[in-house]
Amino acid sequence: GTVARVLDGGAPLDELEITHLLAARGDDLEAVCSAADRLRERISGLRVSFTVNRNINYTNVCSYACQFCAFSKGKATEEVRGKPYNLALEEVGRRVAEAWDRGAGEVCMQGGIHPDFTGDTYLRLLGAAREAAPGIHVHAFSPLEVAQGAASSGWSIEAFLRKLKAAGLGSLPGTAAEVLDDDVRAMLCPDKLSVDSWLEVVRTAHNVGIRTSSTLMFGHLDSFGSWARHLLHLRTLQAETGGFTEFVPLPFVHMQAPIYLKGLARRGPTLAECRLVHAVARLALHPLITNIQASWVKMGPEQAALLLQSGCNDMGGSLMSESITKAAGAEHGQELTPERMVDLIHGAGREPWQRTTLYAPADPVQAARAFAAPPLQPQIMH
Repeated sequence: GTVARVLDGGAPLDELEITHLLAARGDDLEAVCSAADRLRERISGLRVSFTVNRNINYTNVCSYACQFCAFSKGKATEEVRGKPYNLALEEVGRRVAEAWDRGAGEVCMQGGIHPDFTGDTYLRLLGAAREAAPGIHVHAFSPLEVAQGAASSGWSIEAFLRKLKAAGLGSLPGTAAEVLDDDVRAMLCPDKLSVDSWLEVVRTAHNVGIRTSSTLMFGHLDSFGSWARHLLHLRTLQAETGGFTEFVPLPFVHMQAPIYLKGLARRGPTLAECRLVHAVARLALHPLITNIQASWVKMGPEQAALLLQSGCNDMGGSLMSESITKAAGAEHGQELTPERMVDLIHGAGREPWQRTTLYAPADPVQAARAFAAPPLQPQIMH
């Protein structure tokens, strides 16, 4: 009844209904995924989008101690996993220029919350990217980085976002959300932004004309109820601003995560839960957020392609390089070539189309370059 109501354009799902759908098993699970797939086909047809981009993680030095994160490095973790690094602006620029030459339309830039970074640091990083490839879309800086950059420089969130936009920022990644449930955040990332603070940074970005993605990291200390509340926070904000481009569920990668190594978190979500989170998101966020992305970095390429049967219409980016998930112990990351992306989408019986960050068709000249890209050059990690 509840699923049919959504398909018929009736009242949106409430928290209890979303929680109930997330708990579906057996035939009920298949019915939820099938309904999400029908809704996806109604919205997107058989087309599945992807983008060609590069991830640049410019520092792994971080003053925070999030319990799920195996990427950040401070003195305490130095002996555990690799050395701290802080990329030179020249290396950031080199990677951006290389990405453009290899057909990328976007660079996604994020890093740890470095204690010495100020708003000017982020503006310099943005400037290095824009100078290296003026035509590239810069999708950069988590809401937490925006809050840190503003606070460290004595600027309001709005003033800093306006500076970033004037300097050429294209959009913000909707990361650092983890789960928008303060009880879970108190254990998972107690010093990060509160739910209200995260929503306020993103609302302000939307209001100054900077669009953002949205994410959910799930399968650790959370519950179906916290997933439901997260989806409702996003839906409510989208109804107000219309600024979200897509929703990207990110399964918790447990292998090197501190909270798992301490025995406090489970080993990430089950495949059934992954299917349901994507499917229920399609149903719960309809008709406000219409792009649901499968993360091949977290899921693996083949399992991500399976999610195209559970309400997803987007496969994300080719990435070229990605450090954060690899640090947590996943086998995926680095690069999924456009050729491989097209093969996966065709294999799922869908029609691939290459998009920009904001879901317009990719520039045909850049798209052609992406399919004839040379190998990546060695990275300089300082």
